[in-house]
Amino acid sequence: MSDPAPSAAEDRSPPLPQLVQELWQLIVAYFKQETVVPLQQLGRWVAFGIVGALLLGVGVLLLAMAGLRALQEETGSTFTGNLSWIPYMIVFAALLVGGAITWKARGVQRRRRAASR
Repeated sequence: MSDPAPSAAEDRSPPLPQLVQELWQLIVAYFKQETVVPLQQLGRWVAFGIVGALLLGVGVLLLAMAGLRALQEETGSTFTGNLSWIPYMIVFAALLVGGAITWKARGVQRRRRAASR
């Protein structure tokens, strides 16, 4: 025996307005999935990067001020009078050296990434 023929209600496809609405919902969901969500994730990474950079900057500034204070107070009369500018120069030079080391390490890491690709 064969299966009975499908009835007219089962054979009908959904009406055109319903298909258009479903297509629109599908397009909106795809757009959100492929653009909005990645942009939100990117925004989080940028925010964490900015906060981290600010915290590192404040930390380096406080460390430099502590070093300057230590040079001025703990060296006795070594840096007094005409030599009072030397602690500032030492701290400035230390900051420059630290910045140069950081810059150099950043360049090495970029070259490694480029070579591995």
